[in-house]
This record gives sequence, structure tokens and C-alpha cells, in this order.
Amino acid sequence: MNIIKETITKTTANTALSAALATPQQASPTAEASPTASPVVDCKRLTKVFKDFWGRTRVRALDQLSFQVYPGEVFGLLGPNGSGKSTAIKILLGLLFPSSGVLRVFGGSPRETRHRGRMGYMPEDSPLYHDLTAAETLGFYARLFDLDRVQRRRRIEQLLQMVGLAHARHRRVGDFSRGMQRRIGLAQALLNDPDLVVLDEPTAGLDPLGCRDVKHLIRTLADRGKTVMLTSHLLADVENVCDRVVILYHGRAQCEGRVENLLRRTDRLDISLSCQSPDDHDRLRAVLRETTGEDPEIRYPTLDLETFFLQVIEAARDHDRKPSESGAAQSRGIAEYLAQKESAPSRDILDRLVNTDS
Repeated sequence: MNIIKETITKTTANTALSAALATPQQASPTAEASPTASPVVDCKRLTKVFKDFWGRTRVRALDQLSFQVYPGEVFGLLGPNGSGKSTAIKILLGLLFPSSGVLRVFGGSPRETRHRGRMGYMPEDSPLYHDLTAAETLGFYARLFDLDRVQRRRRIEQLLQMVGLAHARHRRVGDFSRGMQRRIGLAQALLNDPDLVVLDEPTAGLDPLGCRDVKHLIRTLADRGKTVMLTSHLLADVENVCDRVVILYHGRAQCEGRVENLLRRTDRLDISLSCQSPDDHDRLRAVLRETTGEDPEIRYPTLDLETFFLQVIEAARDHDRKPSESGAAQSRGIAEYLAQKESAPSRDILDRLVNTDS
């Protein structure tokens, strides 16, 4: 059934945007995220300055950045190129030291091996060995986490099903499209059943079907109690999956809060009605004009192109049941081991190397 939207405009969009930027909405983590749990990621006044050989400041990548990420959240780290997102992620992973401030993960330093073993990371460009098959690639990374043979086989099979690449398990990843390589990168990030999943541009290179599957997986991981932190330039994807976001510019947090609070327009009111006759339109417009003193706009709503595309493909898929042989297949839900925590966590490879007697 068609819908008619009656839109009453009280102020202009520019006025609302100017007000939002003049007073950034700072979300209260304790009120909006988790009032009792400790933050998984706690970033306070984080600053990172890169210097040249002579010790002179070359660039200030992060400047007094503060935010918290709580258990079960999907948190977005947003900003244009050069805003400091990659630097913050590298400090979070223990790959860089901050110049000042502190960033704690699970209550401790991100450089501690016991904390790094609880994290999974998918970089923007996954470093894959192109001569290995999909199964061999996951097997290689599974050995780094010291998973036994039974665990390796079970998790690899479940992950390949989850990312829609079970049919391509024996193909070289060097022959994969970029989207299929991104799926392997996502599977690799989840091998160790991490409590914190860090995803850098998780939907880059994916077609709309793949984007939908990845977004559904991210939300499912959060529903299972895992914490997801992601960066993305595809803001429509962020809007669909993130609970809270922080927007960076020149290393500073410009705005932070829950997505629905940041995007809510209090200066507009949309009224949705079932389709009426033209005579009803005129009467309704007259009533609204008399009530508000303004002439309301009447328009028919439209689907976004992604929704329409998915509807067309789903209809075609229902009609043609032939499985895909070249590209990625439809995802098969979340891997079983990710849905239920195993009793014995795997040891990190660094722990084994440190504890091994030479």
C-alpha cells in the first residue's frame, strides 16, 4: 500500500545543522551504553605526535581524543582521510605508542599479550598469501592461535559457510575478487573467537548483498555480547549498524553520541497516512494549513536504491536456485562457535613463545 507523507517544516535544515555543530552532542556513555559494565576500550586525552629526525613536530595525528566503548556495542570511528582514525586503531592494537594520554583495553595495556589474544582485527587491505587456498589461509592463521586440529577444522568449516565461501575452499585466494578477499579477511579476524572485533572498512569492495551480510553479521556479533569497533567511509552502512559514533577531524573529536540522537531532526514532523483520494489530500492540507499556518508538502516516499536492488536480487535468487560457482554465495548465519563461548580459550602464540624454554 502506498504511503503519503505529510511534512511540516518549522525551521530550515541549515539552522538545525548550525545548531548541532555549535553544540556537539556528547553522549553520556554511562547513561546510553552500559550503566554498570566497565568499558572495553577506554581512551582518555589521547595524543599522538609524529616527529622528524630532528625532533620537530611533523604532524599531530591525534589531539586530546577521548571516548569509551562498552561491551556489546557497535562503535563507529568516523572522519575524513587524515583525521586520525588509522592512528587511533594502531594504538588500540598496540602497534604505536601514544605521545600522551592513555588508551586501555579490557582494563589494561593493549600491548599485553593476554589482552591482544582477546582481539580480532581486519585491516583495510587484508595481507593474504595469494598462493594459498581459502581453507589453507584460515588454517595458517588458526595455527597462530594454537588451535588444535579438531578446533581448526570445525571453525574453518563454520567460517567458510558463514562468509559464503564454502564452495571456494580449495581455490587460491589470489584468484578471488576483492570482495571475496574481504570475506576471507573477516573470517580470519574471527578465528580466535575475540571479545573485541576491530574492523577497518569492513564493507569496502563488497557488493550490496555482501554489505548486507556483513552488516547483519556485525549486529549478530553484538547481540551475542561481543564488542565491535569499526571505521568506514560508507556512512549509510555505519548508520545501519552502529550504536554510537565519534566523528574526528584533525585528530580531535568533533561530535560523539548515539546515532539516532545525532540524526534526529526536532525541527520537522513527518506524518505517514495510507493513500487517500485527491479530495482527501485537499481537505487534509487545508486542516494542516489552518492548524500550523504553513502549507505542508505532500509527496510519495521512495525506496532507497540498495533496498530496491536487494529485492530484485532476492526475487531472482528465489526463481533460480542454482548455487554460485564463481563468486561468493549467500552467507549461512553466524558460526556456531561464535554463538556460544567455548570453555577453554585458546592461547596466544606470543604467550607460547615467551614461556618456551630455549
